Amino acid sequence: MIAITTIGTYLPENRVSNLAQLEKFETDETFIREKIGVVQRAVKASEQKTSDLCIKAFEDLMTKKALDKSTVDCCVVVTQNPDLNIPHTSAIVHSALGLPETCACFDISLGCSGYVYGLSIISAFMQANGFKTGLLFTADPYSDIIDSDDKNTALIFGDGATVTLLEENQPGLVALGYDFGTKGAGYKNLVNEDKLYMNGRAVFNFTAGVVPKSIEKLLQRLDLDKRDIGKWYLHQGSKYIVDTITMRLGLEPEKVVFNMYEYGNTVSSSIPMLLSNDLNQFKSGQKIGLSGFGVGLSWASAIFEMK
Repeated sequence: MIAITTIGTYLPENRVSNLAQLEKFETDETFIREKIGVVQRAVKASEQKTSDLCIKAFEDLMTKKALDKSTVDCCVVVTQNPDLNIPHTSAIVHSALGLPETCACFDISLGCSGYVYGLSIISAFMQANGFKTGLLFTADPYSDIIDSDDKNTALIFGDGATVTLLEENQPGLVALGYDFGTKGAGYKNLVNEDKLYMNGRAVFNFTAGVVPKSIEKLLQRLDLDKRDIGKWYLHQGSKYIVDTITMRLGLEPEKVVFNMYEYGNTVSSSIPMLLSNDLNQFKSGQKIGLSGFGVGLSWASAIFEMK
């Protein structure tokens, strides 16, 4: 049994206000707060790389749990904005943290669905190889690829990183099941060639169509009802999309976590960023739902239970 036991997070202190850009983008505060859901965005220092954000998240993890780094069996980094094309960012993190040479390292190139994908991959990898301790990092500093004049992206994305500690046979969140999917024909709706381009309407339509079906299918497969789930952690794409999924699924709004007003959409880090705040509050037997969606176009949903 591989369980999520601790989550470390990092958000840069620097913030850029969306309210200061209302005139530039010909919008108003209601749109910022109620549709986008991002009042200000966390932005890293220009010299900070993806690995630097990961290391900061690990430092936070260590304040929550004194992990013996020599026991780490694998280190996985979810990112589509690596430090370099070669080598993999997880190798750079491995070096910076002084992890043992017996530690397996690899990257996963996924965006907004990456955390849920990553949880499935690292858990299966650990189980297949008899590993007891794994680290799953997420970091996608979009400030490096955003066009500051593009309303579709400049008001949404923030920088941040997380690291999830997974351990064998320890109290924590354990996966009950997953659902995955890809609509590769739509990949051009969210793409980075020189700068990030997003067709917001197409991405919204994709998400609103596939995510409710994914969650319903997963619940049916696990013989669970929506009322069995104590909390939902949906990728923080925008307040409007989270509200839309909530409505289409008929979820109780108070069970759907939303909190990116002060830092923005942190891509693969958005779900664990939320989850880190509640992890110590779950009671044994409580079930939670996760769903990430976006780049690819891809989606990944999961149900976890506190053991």
